[in-house]
Amino acid sequence: MEIKVLKDILAANESISREIHAVLSKHKVLAVNMMSSPGSGKTTILEKTIESLSPELAAGVIAGDVATTRDAERLSRHTAKVVQIDTDVFGGKCHLEAQWIKKALQSFDLEELDILFIENVGNLICPSGYNLGEDLKVLVLSVTEGEDKPAKYPAMFSIAHAVLVNKIDLLPHLEFDMTSLLSHLKAVAPGARVFPLSARTGEGLVSWLDWLRTGAGG
Repeated sequence: MEIKVLKDILAANESISREIHAVLSKHKVLAVNMMSSPGSGKTTILEKTIESLSPELAAGVIAGDVATTRDAERLSRHTAKVVQIDTDVFGGKCHLEAQWIKKALQSFDLEELDILFIENVGNLICPSGYNLGEDLKVLVLSVTEGEDKPAKYPAMFSIAHAVLVNKIDLLPHLEFDMTSLLSHLKAVAPGARVFPLSARTGEGLVSWLDWLRTGAGG
């Protein structure tokens, strides 16, 4: 019975996800699901990304977290189009679900958007099972987390269209093996684009931004 219930939940999520994708495609809005562990620098990357794309491309954000509006407040300094989802009202779930995204879309004028970023709840397990109507799944991995994360969390990394390797400005101070990371990524996500970058210094951001522009038809 538990397996059946789980299948029913995932099937319902997938159905709503397809609805979301159809709506966003109709309005030519590129949807990007940003996922990572806590502390990877995902919000900082989004701040720099939105700032760099403006005014060329108009970005909106759905910010997901278990509690607080801190990330949404930070992002609202760069775009007025921010909606917060706190999952504590849904029992503190460790991921976003398509039904919540569908409701959040009602707060946007999709005619005014080019890109919608979905900042998922920070962890490397739960979000992998829930499609949100996105076009692109992007994982952020900071070098402070170690190079073995793709091997330890293959389900998450295997769905990624791109992996942003953040905080490379710290590499001189760490025992981090980039070659080993790339090998792990190739094993579980051979088709994923990899962008080493530093959100703090801006190094490597140009390649990431150009890739996004291509996806958004820019």
